[in-house]
Amino acid sequence: MRGLLLVPLGLIVLQITTIAAIGASSSRLVEKEIDVHLAADNKHLESGLGKPLRLSGYFKLNRTYDAHMFYFFFEAASEKRHEEPLAVWMTGNCPRTHPFIWGPGCSSELAIFYENGPFRINEDLTLDANEFGWDQTHNMIFVDQPINTGFSYSEDERDRVYDEKVVAADMLDFLKEFRAAHPSYFEAPLFVTGESYGGHYVPAVTYGIFEHNKVAKEPFNLKGLAIGNGLTNPAIQYGSYADFSFANGLISKNVQSTLNAIYPICRFGINACNTLGWDFVCSIALIFCQDTIVAPIQAEGFNVYDIRKPCIGPLCYDFSLLDRYLAQDEVREALGVGDRPWQSCSPDVYNDFLGKFLRDIMRNYEDRVSTQLDAGIKVLIYVGTEDWICNWMGNKRWVSSLAWSQRTAFDKAKEQDWQLDGNIVGTIKAAGPLSFVKVYESGHMVPMDSPAAALDMITSFTHGRDNSSSTEAAGHPALQMKLEKVRSSHLVVQ
Repeated sequence: MRGLLLVPLGLIVLQITTIAAIGASSSRLVEKEIDVHLAADNKHLESGLGKPLRLSGYFKLNRTYDAHMFYFFFEAASEKRHEEPLAVWMTGNCPRTHPFIWGPGCSSELAIFYENGPFRINEDLTLDANEFGWDQTHNMIFVDQPINTGFSYSEDERDRVYDEKVVAADMLDFLKEFRAAHPSYFEAPLFVTGESYGGHYVPAVTYGIFEHNKVAKEPFNLKGLAIGNGLTNPAIQYGSYADFSFANGLISKNVQSTLNAIYPICRFGINACNTLGWDFVCSIALIFCQDTIVAPIQAEGFNVYDIRKPCIGPLCYDFSLLDRYLAQDEVREALGVGDRPWQSCSPDVYNDFLGKFLRDIMRNYEDRVSTQLDAGIKVLIYVGTEDWICNWMGNKRWVSSLAWSQRTAFDKAKEQDWQLDGNIVGTIKAAGPLSFVKVYESGHMVPMDSPAAALDMITSFTHGRDNSSSTEAAGHPALQMKLEKVRSSHLVVQ
């Protein structure tokens, strides 16, 4: 035993046990079990089921010289844990201080401790349980990627990542190896999820799996993807900045008109970048769109991730508790990361995507989504309505432009109210395997701002309920129990 932390009020006893290896059947996985005892675990112990398995680990990538991908795995905190869907999460948020805004490089530890992971950090650096963590109804994998994000690392410069082709290949390599070590979790449906630059990551990774499944002897049980406040089709999404900003009182009507007059040039440049794929064309398009569309609005000064709140620090949020928590020697030893430095967001990864391969930032991944939709892969696009950087208007426009077989049905579908505890918390528009959800009172990080709604939404999506027509409760016992604590009902469409 490396350490024992007693949390106030007896909510959690955190006992971290380090294990050199847990018997994983892969020489490329080195895992450690994190033995966290939550109050909710008592019922599992009493029933003989045992506490959910929680792991941290490193994965050695085959294609690289020295790259090690860091990840967490949290077994579902439910009685039917091996039957629960497996969900992979990739954080994509980027630092606000860079003049070009978009980009990858933020660690999934942000999600684990502030959004949809199982923990919350107290001021005294003890932990509370997140009763609305997505592990309540899913087996969860959180990955630090691309390489050099979070605790992932390589000492060899040749291992740096610049585009989604490599991101997709690395994630597929990881999932194959993780499945070899933990095959039982892959019998259930697989969903890939993420936010922000996850609008690039998620379609790229799922499309890689989709293509792999066509020829694989052991295909993955890929069932769906979910993107929260993502950047997926820049050519369309850049056109929403002026309209969203005017609608929310950030700019005047004259400024809106001026920016909308400039936008067609921006769109032309982005389309040329996608058509030609030349770095200098993509660079010109990025600089032009940022300088003429984005910069004039940002000059007004506001939190680009949540227009309701002040901007604090480079991420516009104070995540210093996580910096302090992960700096503790006993925590780092328990996670198996040694003295390796950790950053919430890596400027090196960010600059790699902005520098050598500028075309990735402006790349349109809409076609990856439409192809998978036509193959029956479920797609959930959800957006917090108070986010500016990947706002709901831009996301709705690119979703509405998708070229797929049920586009007409989606166009005709009406937005319907989503209710929790008798309150309207958002809207849903859906047809076939596609759902578009607006989440009220939420910014860029929906699971942080609306945790109960986010858990209800993702559980309904992954557990097979058609939100466009059903008025029945999702019926998941673990979810029902958690939502009852705040006297909330399940997702209801009326």
